[in-house]
Amino acid sequence: MGNSKQKITTFLMFEGKAEEAMNYYTSLFDHSEIINIRRYGANEAGAEGSVMQASFSINGQVFKCVDSHVKHGFTFTPAMSLFVTCETEGEIDKAYEMLSQDGAVLMPLAAYPFSKKFGWVQDKFGVSWQLSLE
Repeated sequence: MGNSKQKITTFLMFEGKAEEAMNYYTSLFDHSEIINIRRYGANEAGAEGSVMQASFSINGQVFKCVDSHVKHGFTFTPAMSLFVTCETEGEIDKAYEMLSQDGAVLMPLAAYPFSKKFGWVQDKFGVSWQLSLE
């Protein structure tokens, strides 16, 4: 396959918190960065300066996000989550602590039959994360 581009990209829709979420996520994991941000200008559909569309990467995996200017009757749900295989105890402990801050713990960080260390949290933006030690 060589250096083909990632074909399927997780797309996260926020209502005004996209940039804050991107900054938060890229600070949590190594090899992460904001790739680009297109903002709404004056007299455009969205609030001026909010994210029209952006791309960021978490440990090399690319995500897209947007600030929706339309109010929706839905948000993120734990039925869809980001599953992270952590390489070290330090990585899973940090991710669990940071992502659960001002969020919710769906399954506490512990040993389970399917993983020696696993936790499932919903972060302060409503995005769900399953964290598993490799």
